[in-house]
Amino acid sequence: MDDTSSNTANQQAATETATATTSVSESIGIEHREAYGTAKTENLRDSGAFRVILPGFVVLLCLALFAIPLIILVPLFVNSLDSSAATHYVGWLFIVMAIIDLAVAALLIRGLLKIFMTQAGNY
Repeated sequence: MDDTSSNTANQQAATETATATTSVSESIGIEHREAYGTAKTENLRDSGAFRVILPGFVVLLCLALFAIPLIILVPLFVNSLDSSAATHYVGWLFIVMAIIDLAVAALLIRGLLKIFMTQAGNY
């Protein structure tokens, strides 16, 4: 008899917990809600400036990718042509570095142009 009375007590406690949970959720669900218009409240018109600004900025960065390594390496190469310079025998190194820099810059520029120039037309 003790087993059945404890089972009955457990069932009653579980039922009371379940009814308390549903009464809380029902009281939350009864709250008054009101919509104040649509979710689209912003002015989404585009002036079209990004169709010019973004490609222009990307082109300037691409030119900088070409120019900066050359600005550094060309004077070093010219200095290495002087027979009295300490870097006279490593002129080939500056040429190889310039070729590698320009190859990497060409790959980066190709990717940037593919990404940003195709996106600029989609605005």
